[in-house]
Amino acid sequence: MKNNMKKFELTKTTKEVYGRTLYQIKAKVAFGNVDNGELGGWIEKEDNLSQEDNAWVYDDAWVYGNARVSGNARVYGDAWVYDDAEVYSNARVSGNARVSGDAWVSGDAWVYDDAEVYSNAEVSGDARVYGDAWVYGNARVSGNARVSGDAWVYDDAEVYSNAEVSGDARVYGDAEVSGNARVYSDAWVYGKLKLEFGWCFGRKRADWDVTELENEDEILLIKDYKPAEKEEDEVDVTVEGKTVQISRKSAIALGLLN
Repeated sequence: MKNNMKKFELTKTTKEVYGRTLYQIKAKVAFGNVDNGELGGWIEKEDNLSQEDNAWVYDDAWVYGNARVSGNARVYGDAWVYDDAEVYSNARVSGNARVSGDAWVSGDAWVYDDAEVYSNAEVSGDARVYGDAWVYGNARVSGNARVSGDAWVYDDAEVYSNAEVSGDARVYGDAEVSGNARVYSDAWVYGKLKLEFGWCFGRKRADWDVTELENEDEILLIKDYKPAEKEEDEVDVTVEGKTVQISRKSAIALGLLN
């Protein structure tokens, strides 16, 4: 802010959170889309939020520990940013999202819903992490990548460009998913695999016997497939003037059919 004027102050309104005291913040000047005098969210100390640029903590969001929000970043809804995490540039964290550990969220990235980003993970560029997705370890999500649903991206894995990871998918190890690749359903991509094209929607063990079975306009993948046993044909036969149904095999054995 100009002339070293502070843009916000800690109010006397507090709440106790896990043994810490958080203070509601109040704007001292107008900036960005924040009005002078507007009440914001909750932080533990002044260092949690930059006094420069347009960064702000809104609603019932919390920022505490050594976490920091700076640049034009926004944290709002019921989101939490804590430990040594950083949210900066034009990044957003909202909903019930959690960013913790030494994680960074930057660029125009957005973490929302019930998603979690933690450990040393980084989300940047125009990436989105949402739903109940987790990004952790040393994982990187960047570019226009999307991680959603109940998907996990972790270890040293990278998801970038226009790639998408969703459903119950897992991307981990040193794997890379990029380009227009899609990993979804219960697919796992791991090790040193690099997937740039195609849709990965499932997996099987190397020792599985899998059969492709046509089902109208689809192909079913079935492990240990065996054709269903057909019911034995039945035929009408006349015995002592009465017509009854018995199996063809029995009728031949009884000499009732030629």
